[in-house]
Amino acid sequence: MFIQPWDAALDDAEWRTWIADGHDFGVLSVNGPPGRAPGVVPTHFTVDGAGLLIHLARPNPVWLAIEADANVTFTVTGDYAFVPGPWRARPGTPPTEGVPTSYYAAVQFTCRATIIDDPQAKAHLLRRQMDHFQPDGDHAPVEVDRPPYGRMLAGIRGLRLDVTEVRAKFKYDDHKPVEQRTRTARRLAERGTGLDAPTAAQQLRRLDRVGPWKA
Repeated sequence: MFIQPWDAALDDAEWRTWIADGHDFGVLSVNGPPGRAPGVVPTHFTVDGAGLLIHLARPNPVWLAIEADANVTFTVTGDYAFVPGPWRARPGTPPTEGVPTSYYAAVQFTCRATIIDDPQAKAHLLRRQMDHFQPDGDHAPVEVDRPPYGRMLAGIRGLRLDVTEVRAKFKYDDHKPVEQRTRTARRLAERGTGLDAPTAAQQLRRLDRVGPWKA
């Protein structure tokens, strides 16, 4: 993932806060066999200390790739929108000469994967995920000897991703003039389609912290 200086995370707290703010679905990418494309799996995940926890169905072909090479990446994206060219035209130039772009946030984790097959360990992983996704506890106990989860554990494998590197990108035109960024955020809010509203919020949040861009 290419990151311009003005698109980089301002600090680790920025991307950690963004992930914690409900961005818990991403894409696992694994190395394919020689001559084959990489494997890609969309899935929810849970942060666990310095790692990520996921689980997948046992028949998933991704396991063979992970067993062959435990080096994987996990990518989370969100708060994205298409920004039309006229919104980005330079002052004094025709709107049609503006160049469009995409706004988005992305966090890419480089990881070392460990497969979890022990039933008790898988149950513990699922409990950690349930604590995150169903914190009200409105589910049956996740135990190896109790239904419904006990009998289903054999059908999944757990995966712990120990993070070795994090690359975070917040692409919201931070190198453009303050007036233009403010105007674009307003236009996104007015358009109000897709993820326009959270995209505008991200742009204004960055604007408050960055102000005029300084190299």
